[in-house]
Amino acid sequence: MPHPYPIREIARQAGVSEATVDRVLNDRGGVRPSTVNDIRQAIADLNQQRSQLRLAGRVFMIDIVMQTPDRFSSAVKAALEQELPSLRPAVVRSRFDFRETGRVGDIIGILDAIARRGSRGVILKAPEAPEVNAAVLRLSEAGIPVVTLVSDLPFSTRVAYVGMDNRSAGATAAYLVNQWLGEAPARDGRILVALSRSVFRGEEEREIGFRSAIRERWPHRALVEITDSDGLDTSVYRLALDALDQYADIEAVYSIGGGNRAILDAFDARRRPCRAFIAHDLDRDNRELLEAGRLSAVLYHDLRWTARSSPRPRPSRSSRPSTSPRRRRPSRTSAASARPTRVGNHGDVTWVWLFSSEVMRLARGRAGSG
Repeated sequence: MPHPYPIREIARQAGVSEATVDRVLNDRGGVRPSTVNDIRQAIADLNQQRSQLRLAGRVFMIDIVMQTPDRFSSAVKAALEQELPSLRPAVVRSRFDFRETGRVGDIIGILDAIARRGSRGVILKAPEAPEVNAAVLRLSEAGIPVVTLVSDLPFSTRVAYVGMDNRSAGATAAYLVNQWLGEAPARDGRILVALSRSVFRGEEEREIGFRSAIRERWPHRALVEITDSDGLDTSVYRLALDALDQYADIEAVYSIGGGNRAILDAFDARRRPCRAFIAHDLDRDNRELLEAGRLSAVLYHDLRWTARSSPRPRPSRSSRPSTSPRRRRPSRTSAASARPTRVGNHGDVTWVWLFSSEVMRLARGRAGSG
């Protein structure tokens, strides 16, 4: 396993002892396969963070723990590694623990390990559960600030949440769906609502906002829900096929938990049209689907959206749902452009910069206080 890094740097990146790293590098055995994989990943991460390693100064190590499909965690990792060098003269390095599925106990074990070894801050996307809140409390008591991303833990001791107002996002999605379908009560096609798991507060709040707006303003529309897929393509595809087989009048989708290509593949497999498809996050897949005209609109950041050309003229501001956020407008090109807009220099990474800035503010404050 050739590498140019000191053993102490690899151990720090992997969160294990130097003796363990030495055993793995010299093939002496006696180390669990999962730990070997962690050390290999640490070396790969160090390769990505070379620019940070070359900087002199005090190092702030932060941890990113997420339960989410790989397509999203990979985007987070790439965006964060692009943004951290911009925080100079501070030297910020990151450790990652990502999983697509898992038990609550797995997340708790990771958070407790971070509390023992130390960290300058944790970014967390995890299911909402009392046990997770308790683990966040233990991190707080250890002097480690936690920032939640995309899905909040409001009853924990986390110091900040970075993400959109999810209830308003759901209401905005309801408004957009109806712009594509038309608001006449004579059109009563069903809307497929796709979640990964309702244990994530962010997804639950989006669904609540969506259902509330539909019930209040467009009560003639029926909703069909699929969930417990973890946002994984294979599971999403199977559940979407089952829903399409059961209901012949599904004509729109509100995708809360991802797997959008799989949902569209299911529509194609059943030779069914999808007249409106609202999704979240301008990741690479969604950009490509939007440019290809497969998605109607994508919600991101502070409830801006970008959309393909709408078949209907934009309504007046007074006709928008009252639950939509005020003072937050879509970009000027969003209603008429067939191409998604870019945000900043690195695409859809504004929220990553907000997170890293928040953690650095907290870390500097703690360093200053001794």
